[in-house]
Formats: sequence, C-alpha cells, structure tokens
Amino acid sequence: MGRRTALAALLAAGLVPCSGAAAAPRCTARAAAGGGAHAGPRPPASLLGNEIRRLPTSRRIVALTFNAAWDEAGIDTVLAELRRRKLPATFFPTGDFADAHPAAVRAIGAAHGLGNHSYSHPYFGELSTAERADEVRRADASIRKASGAEPLPFFRFPYSSTTRQSVADVNDLGYAAIEFTADTNGYLGPRGGMSVEKAVKRAVDAFTPGAIIQMHVGSTGDGVVLDADALPLIIDAAQADGYEITDLRGFLSEESR
Repeated sequence: MGRRTALAALLAAGLVPCSGAAAAPRCTARAAAGGGAHAGPRPPASLLGNEIRRLPTSRRIVALTFNAAWDEAGIDTVLAELRRRKLPATFFPTGDFADAHPAAVRAIGAAHGLGNHSYSHPYFGELSTAERADEVRRADASIRKASGAEPLPFFRFPYSSTTRQSVADVNDLGYAAIEFTADTNGYLGPRGGMSVEKAVKRAVDAFTPGAIIQMHVGSTGDGVVLDADALPLIIDAAQADGYEITDLRGFLSEESR
C-alpha cells in the first residue's frame, strides 16, 4: 500500500507523465487515487494512454456512436430504430446540450450509455490542462443531472482534435479517449454535399473488427438528420457482413477482446 501511495503522490505532483501506452497503468493508479473527476467505473488500462479509434478486439463487432450538441432533431427516430432492433449505441452529449435538452438526455440514458463530449465543444488543443478539466467536469455534472444515470468513463474530443497532452489530461480525469474509425459526415447535410447513401458508404467502408462509427443526432438548424435515415441501412449492412453491433459498456472490462 505504501508503494501505491508513493506512486499516487508522484502522479499528483506531475512528476510521472500519464501518456503513452506504457503509462496506462499509471493513469489507472492516478484515477484510483482520487485524481479523476469520474465517480463511476474506471476504463481498463487497454483503453488508456492513446486515443481509441478502434476497439482492441479481433471479433467482428462494430460500435455505433452518436454525438449530440445541437437540437433534438432525429433523436426519437434513432432511439425508436435501436429499440425496434434491440440494439445498443453510445451517445456523447455535450453538457450544454444536456442543460438545454434534459428530457432527451434522460430518454437516451434510460436505454443507452452516455459518454462525455465536453461542456461547450471547444478545441481542446487551445485550452490549458485546468480549462480542459473544467470542461469535462462541467459536462459530467450536467449529464448526470439531466439523465439521472451514471455516465460512462468515455470522453470524445470536440472536432476529434486530440493532442498527446490533452489525451493524458482526460485520462488523468478517469476517462478513456474514445474517438472513431470513421465519421459518416452525415452532420454536414445536403447543403454540405452529403446524402444518406454517402453516409452509409462511409460507415460500411470502415467496417473492420472493433470499428467505431461516429454519427450525429440533432441538426444545425435545417431539421435534416441524415444519420437518422442512414442508421437502418448501416445496421443492415453490418449484419449482412457478419458483424455484431456491440455495446461500448462491455469494454469497461478487459474481457471483451
């Protein structure tokens, strides 16, 4: 116990860097010692030390994930489709979204895992370590309040803008940095040159064991949510190709590989 206490003291003092794959056990030790903001389960060491763009598995599984930072458009459609198929997804709302749309976050959290997408969706590379911590902690508090559920220890960077130090910072707070193998780009909408067919193709082209597909709910004001319409087609394609839709919550242990 004395050795762990000494290690925790070094980490707290910033004398041992919490970055890189070799540092993952140290990141876990620091979070366990009380340095992190996340009060629930801790991510396993295999998900720490780097941004995760593919789940560490050889199984033919695909994870479906949705970011939520705008309005509520498409959320009912997505939840209804997942419910009809009895399939899981993971949602990454911002804290600002949770404050503005608590009923939507509660409905999502009642059926699916909730990650953390920051409070105000800034570029993390432009923030200090203290400012990053504030963004993560504020989002965590808002998501907990809105959902009444325990959020997952998974953080997704706004704009997928990661740096080695920012990944280390969120690891220190008790979160794995869960990014994505491919973004459908459905959020760009027709005005951004996207269509349902193009969104589906981007997802299907990325299928590989452990692939993480990023989609979005909500719209930027036009009410169009291409990913909501693309979802059934993406699921059909995955299942036809022998992939199982996995739940990120299963990766809270090392046994899901």
